[in-house]
Amino acid sequence: MTAKQTALRELPADLNRERLPKHVAVIMDGNGRWAKRQGLPRILGHRRGVDTLKDILRCCKDWGIKALTAYAFSTENWGRPLEEVDFLMTLFERVLRQELREMMEEDVQIHFVGNLNALPRSLQTEINRSMEETYDNKGIQFTVATNYGGRQEIVDACRAIATQVQQGVIQPDQIDESLFARHLYTSRVCDPDLLIRTSGEMRISNFLLWQVAYAELYITDTLWPDFDRTEFHRALCAYQQRDRRFGRV
Repeated sequence: MTAKQTALRELPADLNRERLPKHVAVIMDGNGRWAKRQGLPRILGHRRGVDTLKDILRCCKDWGIKALTAYAFSTENWGRPLEEVDFLMTLFERVLRQELREMMEEDVQIHFVGNLNALPRSLQTEINRSMEETYDNKGIQFTVATNYGGRQEIVDACRAIATQVQQGVIQPDQIDESLFARHLYTSRVCDPDLLIRTSGEMRISNFLLWQVAYAELYITDTLWPDFDRTEFHRALCAYQQRDRRFGRV
């Protein structure tokens, strides 16, 4: 580890620990473009992107950020070339199997959200095992959105609430924002304070549509595989310069 890397394990002096986001969400865009610029196959960009995600997760833990949510695979990503989709599914499974021991050592609690039943059975097995074994960990909440779509999440919440109304478990006038939020996939974690999107795209791509209502947005042209701790530091500096009024004066 270089001196620069060692220094970046500590919270940078220009960041106020009291004003750090409790929860950061990331749209990890640009893996394929990164690989193309390097003259490499797209799949190698995804492999490099996993390394970046692991470092940002450790950075969050090092600096005292309590939750990280990563958009790993959207419901629309099934439209990508079959070879790329198959590689991603295999990559997810291999990473879970290889990294579980380290997640336990680093006290990471991992949770997957999305339509997990549509994933390959072997990947579902690794997902369930990782969630079960890390359930009691307290170091950082790491949520991975896999086969996830924000609109579908809202529809699923509406269906669950409608069923409870039909069964007489709740009354329509009991439905409020708090009850609705408890039926979302992400009910175990607070809403994101900061949403980061790499690669310069100016959209949220069906990600956490309800949850990011008052999140601060940070868009960078940096491609995800190049988004290191220095880039993350820049994002947090920008966040701490924002005046978060939540609609108030």
